[in-house]
Amino acid sequence: MLIRYYHPAAVGQMVRLFYNTIHAVNRRDYTLEQVNAWAPTVPNQVRWLARYSSRIAFVADDEGIIAGFAELELNGHIDCFYCHHTYQGQGVGRQLYQRIEQEANLLDLTRLFVEVSITAQPFFERMGFQTLRDNKVLINDVRLTNFLMEKYLS
Repeated sequence: MLIRYYHPAAVGQMVRLFYNTIHAVNRRDYTLEQVNAWAPTVPNQVRWLARYSSRIAFVADDEGIIAGFAELELNGHIDCFYCHHTYQGQGVGRQLYQRIEQEANLLDLTRLFVEVSITAQPFFERMGFQTLRDNKVLINDVRLTNFLMEKYLS
């Protein structure tokens, strides 16, 4: 597994991974109505490409298959962090997170923060994050719960 900077050619796999992970993995913690609101369709690739002008993205590349991806904003915010449903529990998320933290150290960031799903909260706790509060967010007129978490870097 190679953790590398994203390249625009990977965006097609990334948007499908985003959609499929929400519907296959997050479905165990959210209702069908909630996952359909969160990811009603596979995202538009052109819009996703625009995201990367202001953030750093990494992909977990398994010989051409994108097994996961994660985004870091320059203020320490981790945005999308998803692992392919067939790669769950294989250390992909840990490797992606370690790369995010390395990048944060290179940027002299002292704090990382993230809003995580019910599904992802235990993972981020294992990575050393603390839960600050739970959030009730409205997406496409449907209410979902997520958690604001943070970690201070040494």
